[in-house]
Amino acid sequence: MSITGRNKNAQVIEKLMTETATKDKKEGSVPAVAETRSKRLFERAKKVMPGGVNSPARACLSVDAEPVFMARADGPYLFDVDDTEYIDYVLSWGPMILGHRHPRLLEAIELGLEHGTSYGAPCRAEVELAELITELIPSIEMVRMVNSGTEACMSAIRVARAFTKRDLVIKFDGCYHGHADGFLVKAGSGLATLGIASSPGVPEEVSKLTISLPYNDLDAVSKAFQEHKDEIAAVIVEPIVGNSGLLNPKEGFLEGLRDLCTKHKALLIFDEVMTGFRVAKGGAQNLLNVKPDLTCLGKIIGGGLPVGAYGGRKDVMEMVAPQGSVYQAGTLSGNPLAMAAGLAQLRALRSEKIYAEMKDMTDKLAQGVRDAAKEHGIKVNVSSTCGMITVFFTKGEVTNFEEAQKADTEMFSKVWKELLNHGIYWPPSQFEAAFLSTMHTKRIIDQTIEAFDKVFKEVS
Repeated sequence: MSITGRNKNAQVIEKLMTETATKDKKEGSVPAVAETRSKRLFERAKKVMPGGVNSPARACLSVDAEPVFMARADGPYLFDVDDTEYIDYVLSWGPMILGHRHPRLLEAIELGLEHGTSYGAPCRAEVELAELITELIPSIEMVRMVNSGTEACMSAIRVARAFTKRDLVIKFDGCYHGHADGFLVKAGSGLATLGIASSPGVPEEVSKLTISLPYNDLDAVSKAFQEHKDEIAAVIVEPIVGNSGLLNPKEGFLEGLRDLCTKHKALLIFDEVMTGFRVAKGGAQNLLNVKPDLTCLGKIIGGGLPVGAYGGRKDVMEMVAPQGSVYQAGTLSGNPLAMAAGLAQLRALRSEKIYAEMKDMTDKLAQGVRDAAKEHGIKVNVSSTCGMITVFFTKGEVTNFEEAQKADTEMFSKVWKELLNHGIYWPPSQFEAAFLSTMHTKRIIDQTIEAFDKVFKEVS
């Protein structure tokens, strides 16, 4: 990005912060120390937005806190509206794998802006991004761009039902595939955080089309296929779960799903909205060597801009309109800015060295947290993979959603608040994975482990 462009960005940020401060003063006297700008923004937000947020995951209800309003980001850091600095382990819930404001992404977006923000027509960048995705993920022979992970997953299910001429779908307890009606059955993530088993507004007839089973329980899946012969269209799964906290698959589980789907002529769908290009260059399917029929992507392939995609076998994807009869459309699908950012990010992620280094940092953080917890007598189970980590406050093994729910959420709440006070922005839910970026260096990891050590000492 040009120096001029960066200076302009800095000027815009300064102007916005000045406007916020001015508005605070106009609404009343200068706030007391305890009444921060973030708190005042939250009070305003609650008057015009449900719960004062635009996504429940940000509400901080499970940690008995109010959300922190952010003003800017840079590298591995976030800065709130009160100009407090945090090491960021949320990373916009995953997509900022290169850290915030990476020069290559900023340059791509700036160049894209010179040509316009949206066309409602095809563009070169969407072709190039589709080509790159199919190159890096061999199971994807054709791909359709959409605008979110929810849209990708709901579209993949529609195609699977049309292809198989069946209606039932198997998902897994604690796996979150977006907020489409059929997925809000024993979903994890925000639903788990808020203690909601399903959502009002979802017709019972729709819920009946979804079978939710325990993750890592292959016998339960086999039994479901036996009981619903020729009725199951697809099995959709997070190959590595990030929405119950991080859950890794047991040996043979994903391979077993592949075999069962092949045997019963159902489609296997990997929801890699979170793991795609994060845990490995070709996603979890490349890391674990299991090939799905369809894959759902999001987050990372847009470099932080709103985006999603679904793709897979050519014979399945050819059913999508206009080539086939399965209708799915979107005005902003293939948006030129998102495509430009995605191209810049995926090109930067071609190097295997990036993933090796990020895995080393993830392993270092995981072991550091374990050691600190042991030192202060705190019971933890730390689950991790490349670029993702969850600290469960429980002694037992965590391999499914039921076991995850046994974790001590009160202890998590205490630890989260103290971490925030020590400059660590960790996901505000026991049931959300934390993320690392390429900007989380050894120094940053050491600083984070030191913060965990101090917090564990304070709460023990």
